[in-house]
Amino acid sequence: MPVEIVPETDFKYYLIAFDEKGRERNDDPDGQMSKRVIEVLKTEPITDVFLIAHGWRSDVPAARRQYTRWIKVMIEQQADLDQIKAVRSGFSPLLVGLHWPSLPWGDYDLANSSAISYGFSATSTATEINQLVSQYAARLSDTPRARQALETILLSAQQNIAPEKLPPEVGEAYRILNSETTLTSQNLGSSPGADREPFDPESTFLVARREALSYGGFSWGGVLASLRTLSFWKMKDRARQFGEGSGHDFLQDLQRVSGEQVRFHLIGHSFGCIVMSGMLAGPKNWGVLQRPVNSLFLIQGAVSHWSYCPDIPVTPGVAGYFHPLIAEGKVSGSIITTYSKFDTAVCKWYPLAASASSLLTRSVSFFEFNDFPMYGALGAFGARGGDDFRAVDMDMLDQNSSYPFYPGQIYNLDSQEFIREGSGPEGAHNDIAHPAVAHAVWQAAISSDW
Repeated sequence: MPVEIVPETDFKYYLIAFDEKGRERNDDPDGQMSKRVIEVLKTEPITDVFLIAHGWRSDVPAARRQYTRWIKVMIEQQADLDQIKAVRSGFSPLLVGLHWPSLPWGDYDLANSSAISYGFSATSTATEINQLVSQYAARLSDTPRARQALETILLSAQQNIAPEKLPPEVGEAYRILNSETTLTSQNLGSSPGADREPFDPESTFLVARREALSYGGFSWGGVLASLRTLSFWKMKDRARQFGEGSGHDFLQDLQRVSGEQVRFHLIGHSFGCIVMSGMLAGPKNWGVLQRPVNSLFLIQGAVSHWSYCPDIPVTPGVAGYFHPLIAEGKVSGSIITTYSKFDTAVCKWYPLAASASSLLTRSVSFFEFNDFPMYGALGAFGARGGDDFRAVDMDMLDQNSSYPFYPGQIYNLDSQEFIREGSGPEGAHNDIAHPAVAHAVWQAAISSDW
């Protein structure tokens, strides 16, 4: 049921699901959620709207679990609730979780909250592989050439568990699949999904194999390494398209029906940071909002650390893709980012996906460099730029400490003390349901009233 009740509380939030084209799902058992949210905003004394976007690899059950954990931790921060109630007379929040299909395969059943995502194994049957071909094709490119390429890749992965090099026919299949996805490779200031080096399946395979072996045999290596890389960039591009399109339209609709006194707070995690930035930017950064939003909180962002600066140091004269939302003042309050060296999804695998050919001659690990690298993630470094880019670096504080957040300022929170637990390929990427993280979100919302 997309009107969700947080367990052990009477607090509810709204889950609005969209399809891969950015259209709101019409199979919701509770009706069209966007209309219900707009009606609530029109008829109830809402003071603050919190919009939340999940990241990569989330189907509907995963999104439910994430939002339930995040929101439960948020509403458990009683001191923050007391503070915002003191600042905002009659404080009444409306929380909305947005679901966009970000898993190349998975369960998208809105009525079933306990379904398990479908995966691949060496023992998958021919029928299961055909199903995977269809599911990958629906997310990447559903053309005859893409389907044939996917079948070649998946059959090879099943037959060659740990090859020394990528089979030639698989490399060619990957090049065909990359072409069919319509993804491009452009400069660092290009849109998320295009800000990468040219796709090279052989280099991706070799780097992934090297790093996987040194990482205890992590299954990112093998024949499927390049498929995961393509999925990563396709979902990154989809996050942008969804944010700039349907997400931006939805935010416009909410602002149109709300009074000027209603505050808007945007919270994104991983690729959800792209969604939220796109919601503010609008199509190709040309979108216009009724008024600025009041805070933007970007948790472990899987987006370039140069995205918000006016001039990318390693490519002088090129601005970050989302810099216009800064230049145009689309956030009246503070912008907060979190980063942690324990998040291997963005510290290790993000640069692998972006620049495998360059990484053949050096380690994936960013933390051996004196300067910020060309390809780095927001969740690994925070928001970065040249001398003309001003961002405040500070440690994430515990839930009992106050932040000196001020409107119009960007803050990078080193969160390694709290976002640190996790294993496998993602490390601590999803270790964000902490009182300290929720406290920082509340403090950003509260500071927008200063």
